[in-house]
Amino acid sequence: MADGDTDVNPATREALVSRLARHDRLVEVGVGNRPDVARALAAGGAEVTATDVHDRPVPDGVRFVRDDVTAPDDSVYADADALYALNLPPDLHGPTWALARRHDAAFLFTTLGGDPAAVRADPETLPGETLFTARPAPGDRVGGRS
Repeated sequence: MADGDTDVNPATREALVSRLARHDRLVEVGVGNRPDVARALAAGGAEVTATDVHDRPVPDGVRFVRDDVTAPDDSVYADADALYALNLPPDLHGPTWALARRHDAAFLFTTLGGDPAAVRADPETLPGETLFTARPAPGDRVGGRS
């Protein structure tokens, strides 16, 4: 791990990886300096792409793409089963959920501190964290693949 990397609490990481490992192809939105969940998912056999608006080092087995979910390169997300984000600010919940819906992918995320989910989502209490799974509102159009 590079200097300055900050690991997620081990119990939280294990719980996150357990939930996320249900998906084969994942994209982590905004990996920042916390690649340990992506590392664990890749070590478990998942195909993981990490994105960020800045260039970031990622562990072996994890692909990195510089991208911004507010103006995304859709090809990065096209084959994902799930998009996930850790400590995602509320202003990015909507754009990331829209991107996930467009690609028929699940969207799972944690928020900053006590921030609530800014999209319709089901919370799950994990050790030291709340994991939200976004869900469409009744009548929402989901998907968009042709």
